[in-house]
Amino acid sequence: MDESIFREYDIRGTYPTQINERVAYTIGRSYGSYIQEKLKRKICGVGRDNRLSSPSLTRELIRGITESGCDVIDFGLVTTPLYFFGCLKANVIIGVMVTASHNPKDDNGFKFSVDHLGNARGEQVYDFKDYTLAGRFLTGNGKVTEFDPSEYYKSFIKENIDMGERRIKVVLDCGNGATSLFAKDIYSQFPNLDITMICDEDDATYPNHHPDPAVNANNKMLQEKVLEVGADIGLGFDGDGDRVGFVDEKGKIIPIDKAMIIYIRNIINDVNPKKFLYDVKCSKALEDEIIKLGGEPVCYRTGASWTRYATNKQGLPFGGEFSGHMFFRDRWPGFDSGLYNGLRMIEILSKTDRPLSSLLDGINNYYSTPEIKVPVTDDTKFEIVKGVLEYTKGQNYKVLDIDGARVTFEDGWALVRASNTGPNLTVRYEAKTEERLKEIEEEFNKVIDKEKERLGLK
Repeated sequence: MDESIFREYDIRGTYPTQINERVAYTIGRSYGSYIQEKLKRKICGVGRDNRLSSPSLTRELIRGITESGCDVIDFGLVTTPLYFFGCLKANVIIGVMVTASHNPKDDNGFKFSVDHLGNARGEQVYDFKDYTLAGRFLTGNGKVTEFDPSEYYKSFIKENIDMGERRIKVVLDCGNGATSLFAKDIYSQFPNLDITMICDEDDATYPNHHPDPAVNANNKMLQEKVLEVGADIGLGFDGDGDRVGFVDEKGKIIPIDKAMIIYIRNIINDVNPKKFLYDVKCSKALEDEIIKLGGEPVCYRTGASWTRYATNKQGLPFGGEFSGHMFFRDRWPGFDSGLYNGLRMIEILSKTDRPLSSLLDGINNYYSTPEIKVPVTDDTKFEIVKGVLEYTKGQNYKVLDIDGARVTFEDGWALVRASNTGPNLTVRYEAKTEERLKEIEEEFNKVIDKEKERLGLK
């Protein structure tokens, strides 16, 4: 088994070289044994997305789990949020979702949980890795029960949205991912919505564009369709449905850190504590707005598993990260759902006559780069970040090192961190002026290039 498939918050790799049916069976045997021995649990949930390799991987995963003596509730083909809901509805709390989220179409993997606070993260993943590689598994004869949570989920979403009277024209871009199977049915529950669907055929070859709304180029079709039909809002979903992206009525992309401002403005008077969590990639405009509204900003490490964990552990009403994972806890049970989060934005729109673009009026303006991926290697990415941290200490810069290096200046910031999902650095810069942004970007790009050269990378 390729040990590199065990990552910071899941197990992920290319099918069939790194992830295949044999690996799935071994992961199943290990997971079923692990939760019995370490958690004293004998039942778990299992779901899968619509990737071409997911059915065979799920079959072998379940075979492995049951041959450890653990029972399985099989949710079938679901989005990741629907799998989360299925675990709650079936009262199994923990389980495994077969998905590679927004990774390339030939990838697949396993999101798994070992507690009620979300997917395994950090040391939990690495402890499971060590347990798996040791290979001392239990043997038994568990049973499989099939349970389709989709109708319950549909009703649950309806109950947790308080739609206003305004009629909203919305374009939904499913990216041919798992939301293709559920989006129209769920959104059609709301009579004030005029819905246009694109890329909504179930096709995991992703023939139209890659299902990752965090990458601006993937939203081009959505932007064009919003303008074509005169929509009030466009929503794009990732491959397994736990993230969402936004396009306003002008066809412009709303960055997630700005969308979070709209959400927080909407709920802050109705929630306690007034603390809101965001990851290190988010704009200072978000921090500024939370303080301006009388709230407390909490800057945390990147990663959906970590964001969900911290938001729920600290009892916060809302937390999110720049990639599009967002977690409501005001009237939603603290897991990320692209479909639900999209409806929460539509709910806000339905109670005002203002256009979506105007809901960001009054925020502080900064100049930012997009999230930049710098190709390196899994073996060197953490060493490069270590070198950047050493540089910042030598310069006596103010640094938050909870996740890589976020260097804060009076007039901007720089972020250099190791990606947890691939052989990349994740880099982002921001400043009060375009000139200062260029200065910060040039300074840290030179530091990165120097570290790459030191480690023998081109």
